[in-house]
Amino acid sequence: MRKKHTFTCVNCPLSCSLELVEEDGEVLEVSGNECEVGRRYAEEEFRDPRRMVTTTVRVRNGILPLLPVVSTRPIPKSLVREAVKALSNVEVEAPVQDGQVIYRDILGTGADMVASRRLDQLA
Repeated sequence: MRKKHTFTCVNCPLSCSLELVEEDGEVLEVSGNECEVGRRYAEEEFRDPRRMVTTTVRVRNGILPLLPVVSTRPIPKSLVREAVKALSNVEVEAPVQDGQVIYRDILGTGADMVASRRLDQLA
């Protein structure tokens, strides 16, 4: 049975409205894209949607109470909430360097969570 899926491409400001037609998991057609990147985006979103994770973790003895962190690579979209939940229990000690690994291999995805800014210690 043929099914239609719709996506909004996020690769450029055009934000193309994409329509993917599939049958039994096989992509038959992608339309609405203005470029090849949009077609690939729709196919990736259908087959294996992934997202970068950005959140914060608590900091002890820092000039700010929270440290922004980001994943080093996209993880499966279905694991994003679980990853954020796992990070809610993480607390780091200041000082922290930009790019410092805060959590290795989040949920076995191969992505590390790294600090996305430097955070100094309280004086």
